[in-house]
Amino acid sequence: MAASVQEYEKLCQLIWHHSHLYYSKHAPEISDENFDLLYKKLEEMEKSHPEWISPTSPTQRVSENLTLGFQAVNHLIPMLSLANSYDKEEIVTFIKRIHKLTGKEQANFSAELKMDGIAVTALYEKGHFVKGVTRGNGWQGDDITANMRTILTLPLRLHGEKFPDKLEVRGEVFMTHAMFATLNQQKMQEGEVTWANPRNAAAGSLKLLNPKETAKRNLSIAFYGIAENEDFSLAATQSDLFHYLRSLGLPTLSHTARCSSIEEIWQFIEKIKELRSSLTYDIDGVVIKLDELKEQKRLGATGKHPRWAIAYKFAALQAFTKIKEITVQVGRTGVLTPVAELEPVFLAGSTIARATLHNEEEILRKDIRIGDEVIIEKGGDVIPKVVSVNLQKRPSSSLPWKMPLFCPACQTATVKVEGEVAIRCPNEKKCPEQQVRRLIYFAGKQAFDIEHLGEKVIWQLFQKKLISKPADIFRLDEEKILQLEGFKKKSTHNLLSSIERSKEISLQRFIMGLSIKYVGTAVAELLATKVGSIAGLTNISAASLQKIEGIGEKVAQAIITYFQEQENLLEIEELLNLGVTPKSQKLQLFTGHYFENKQFVLTGTLENYTRAAAATLIKERGGKILSTISKKTDYLLAGKDPGSKLDKAHLLQVKVLDEASFISLL
Repeated sequence: MAASVQEYEKLCQLIWHHSHLYYSKHAPEISDENFDLLYKKLEEMEKSHPEWISPTSPTQRVSENLTLGFQAVNHLIPMLSLANSYDKEEIVTFIKRIHKLTGKEQANFSAELKMDGIAVTALYEKGHFVKGVTRGNGWQGDDITANMRTILTLPLRLHGEKFPDKLEVRGEVFMTHAMFATLNQQKMQEGEVTWANPRNAAAGSLKLLNPKETAKRNLSIAFYGIAENEDFSLAATQSDLFHYLRSLGLPTLSHTARCSSIEEIWQFIEKIKELRSSLTYDIDGVVIKLDELKEQKRLGATGKHPRWAIAYKFAALQAFTKIKEITVQVGRTGVLTPVAELEPVFLAGSTIARATLHNEEEILRKDIRIGDEVIIEKGGDVIPKVVSVNLQKRPSSSLPWKMPLFCPACQTATVKVEGEVAIRCPNEKKCPEQQVRRLIYFAGKQAFDIEHLGEKVIWQLFQKKLISKPADIFRLDEEKILQLEGFKKKSTHNLLSSIERSKEISLQRFIMGLSIKYVGTAVAELLATKVGSIAGLTNISAASLQKIEGIGEKVAQAIITYFQEQENLLEIEELLNLGVTPKSQKLQLFTGHYFENKQFVLTGTLENYTRAAAATLIKERGGKILSTISKKTDYLLAGKDPGSKLDKAHLLQVKVLDEASFISLL
């Protein structure tokens, strides 16, 4: 019997119900297998009746199309930042000020976790999610609706019926520690710069142009407020507001408290300090708010912060340990990365035994040596890093550490390219570590995304000389795979099926799989959009490349060099002959972005981007890059060790952006 539209809508509601139980309540009522059967049934209905599909269908989280840039959106009600405090006395002062402003000797306060995420606002119309926007500069943010739809804990349809026709809720998008560790492990294996903390990873994920890529980052969201509650009918207090949000199916954080004194507030803060290391996500403090929403509105805000709230921020968690050895890893592009092998130490909920030292310059700047006692902390409370050396405990026999003159994997003499911090192994084709890292990257999530072909499997295939280059992956057969440890008939079939499916690939991901030096996600997207085909890319000139906004001389030359090498062209030809089919996807340039027509100067070392990559992001959004500062400069983007440009910016009263502020405006 043919299904009716009413049955379709009931099935949608049933799937939303089970999704909410699974992702928000963590209390599923049915098995994963039964859920998958319901989902498959819905897909079949929609295939037969595409006219029934609504934007809030469970199948519509991830758009088939790439995000068409990020449109700037004005906030009807500003998203102001909170004033920060760092000690108990500042909280006492805040409470006294509230008593004075309200004219009351007693007041209740809501205490809640301060998420270290990306502030966003979500608009629901008639219970349906219609728009998601970043905080941006507080008055204007970016429309990230397509990417927010991929967040599984975000309901696309509100539960119940007690909501107004328009409801705008405020919250934070974040990444869990487990997901962050997984993604950074992938980056380390691929020889890429790791993210400093989950916040930066979440920010970068929200700004990917392809929502399908954002979906793979498995972001989470938590809500804490409503933009407008004019008659306070939805909730009278901040404490009530959390209950109201949860009744609509909107996720909130579980740790909150209603307090009436500094003693109760401080007890909550101390409790959260103890719990902090066991949380699955990052927090950087506790937010204290006047509980009564009507009084919040009456007190209003200064030009920068609401008068009725303050954030108490935690200090970074640190520990002492000793560097036993400094080892060197070789990435897929030949970059050598020093790693500190530590005496294991327990810090913030986990045992730390290794910490990246980034590069030789970082080691020299901090004068880090083997045998040193060092202070380590978790960057963003997750990534361990060496903060400083205890020079008083340095052994007299200590010697400065130097990067090896020869690659530890293939013994080729290392090189340092002028203008780069990195030291590289130039043996691109024959260095075994580079070969394997490129294969791992090729099969990884940013490129061909071949399921069941992980790092351990690739190492086995490489060591048994079954693969040495990407095309070899598509020549694998049952006989070869069955030689691997742990592979039986079924697992072999699964791997071969995944390899076959991966042949249909977007041009952007195909380009990523080639491992062209300096070509990351942003540049690959530009190339796919502007060139349109792999044939066009192999024949493009350096002059044509440099005409593409966002591609500079160094990147253009690296691309030209790659396609001038006959071995690379033959590899591409082999991939195409083996059935790999890269398909172009059209993108639209950024329009109306906050950076449009703004003039930037860059200085210092950024954690998450090279200066060239940061410049690309600015130019993509309509900004202009200058080499020197003048009164006409709008912003100086300053990383570590900024030098004289920072002094000149202060002298000329040019606004300075740190990296975190820059990321929030992207």
